[in-house]
Amino acid sequence: MHVQVTSDPADFSRLVFPFLQQDPVLNTVILSNVHERATGVRPADDIPPYFVSVHDDDVIGVAMRTAGRGVYLGSLRPDLTDLVTDQFLELYDGVVSEGLYDEVVPGGVAGDAAAAERFAERWCERRGGQVEEAMRTRLHKLVTHTALTAETGVARLMQSEDIDVVAAWGRHGFPELGEDTRDWAEYRLAENTMWIWEVDGEPVSMVGYHRPIFGVCRVGPVYTPPEHRRHGYAGALTSHVTAEIVAEGHQACLYTDLANPTSNKIYHQAGYRPLADFVVLEFTA
Repeated sequence: MHVQVTSDPADFSRLVFPFLQQDPVLNTVILSNVHERATGVRPADDIPPYFVSVHDDDVIGVAMRTAGRGVYLGSLRPDLTDLVTDQFLELYDGVVSEGLYDEVVPGGVAGDAAAAERFAERWCERRGGQVEEAMRTRLHKLVTHTALTAETGVARLMQSEDIDVVAAWGRHGFPELGEDTRDWAEYRLAENTMWIWEVDGEPVSMVGYHRPIFGVCRVGPVYTPPEHRRHGYAGALTSHVTAEIVAEGHQACLYTDLANPTSNKIYHQAGYRPLADFVVLEFTA
């Protein structure tokens, strides 16, 4: 077996997509992330990404790390983890001596629990520090769509006047996006991939999705500000977006936080069923 690495998403997509498309739902995060970069839909980051592939004649595993995120292993086989970890350790050996550790070196790892835990153990053996579990997530696949309704309100696509609201919600609800979320909101508007639930002319919830890759759309992000929760807005809007995806002939999937039983229950009611569990681990000093 051997490992290859590239920072070119187009080259990486040509190399690994035949492998990943064997299960486009399970591999949705890497597929959508790489595709959006390869096609120029997602602007290039200041810090180059690293895309890693494991080969045994054919591709048998993939991983990636992009700016502002930890290493993402997805459904990487646990027995391939040491090869991938050592490749990332080698990639980052140089930047430590250049004083760029905090800006460039990943602060965590996510993916299949066994693989992520092994990666973190091996990483900390070399780099020092400790590991903390930040979140456990579950990937759900739509089986049979069931419409959900809210107390009041209607669904509509995001409009230009929503940019500030969507940017603020992104900043408050998803810290990994950073403080400057306006570009992210404008990107969502340009792609027509963000929906708003509106009550009496006021936006109260948002649900986005990713454009189809190999016939699969991943729903998210989903966010309702605290003052508008417990009215069924997010569930109704997620159901609406799901119906739009299905009407276009695509499969739908989404991730949930296992610590939030309410959202898991709602998505189950909408017709989503569990497919795989993942863990997010953070490295601490």
